[in-house]
Amino acid sequence: MHLEIETVTEQWDRFDTIIDVRSPGEWAVDHLPGAINVPVLSDMERDDIGRRYAASAFEAKKKGAALVARNIANALETQFDAMPREWRPLIYCWRGGNRSQAMATVMERIGWRPTLLSGGYVAFRRHVVSALERLASSFQFTVICGVTGAGKSLFLRTLGQQGHQILDLEALANHRGSLLGSEPTGGQPSQKAFDTAVWNILRRLDPARQVFVESESKKIGALQVPSSLIMRMRTSPCIELNPSLEERVRYLLQDYSHFFNNPDTLISQLERLRPLVGGDRINEWRGYIERHDWSSLVTSLLVHHYDPTYRRSMRNNFSRYDSAQVVSGHPMDRSVDLAAV
Repeated sequence: MHLEIETVTEQWDRFDTIIDVRSPGEWAVDHLPGAINVPVLSDMERDDIGRRYAASAFEAKKKGAALVARNIANALETQFDAMPREWRPLIYCWRGGNRSQAMATVMERIGWRPTLLSGGYVAFRRHVVSALERLASSFQFTVICGVTGAGKSLFLRTLGQQGHQILDLEALANHRGSLLGSEPTGGQPSQKAFDTAVWNILRRLDPARQVFVESESKKIGALQVPSSLIMRMRTSPCIELNPSLEERVRYLLQDYSHFFNNPDTLISQLERLRPLVGGDRINEWRGYIERHDWSSLVTSLLVHHYDPTYRRSMRNNFSRYDSAQVVSGHPMDRSVDLAAV
């Protein structure tokens, strides 16, 4: 018996399937792009074996082996039943140890040619962290700037649709990057999954072409932008979107309509700004919410909080912001000249 070993080289296209045999909880935190989860131990089973191990390693291994054997048998009879003899899977667990070797050994005995990922997920994670450092310095970024409501994300995605290279960090983070940036579609990924998603985009881009990215703070919601990337962005040339206040309000009334259906949640979020804007301003915003005067609310939020905060932050953090190329109009009206960028 001789199991093939694969090091983390990103050359995984030659494998038909990437199989993560860790528990569903481990897989949910982060996994190799495109991997499927075929756990040899469930979350409950893994916890139980861990507790048993503290009392007796031998008894824990005996119980664990029985569970692993049953779970592998179930996978063979269901998920892998239709796989041909030529099927080439890549298998990994946490460190490339017992769980992945158990699955690979059975597969090899059957006649397939499984490959183990050396070092498992731990080695992959180490590779992602080091690769992000290298990738961030290899690209020329252009930063899309603009005050809240300028349509930066819409502009960025339009560039992507036209064939430009983009890195949409807010889409990867599932957050719009502000106090009211939570998406109604669900929560954010883990930090590790976010790092993996950023790496997976960058590694597929062409370093010879510029990459457009939206101006971001160090954090998007609860997630930290990789430090090497944010440092590179902050020294990159900028494009400043400059629509009118009225255009921005109209756009935000559409883009953040989910908040207007939940006024209690909106008030709760805005209360977090009390130390910055004072009680009188909070009471003013409460009044607009109670009267459902959304246009006045959005206008006041922009004028009295978001605009001054944004411009101060940009000048402090993006060294080339003051020399940004200015683009007038709003992307929602298709009045922006994308050919000019």
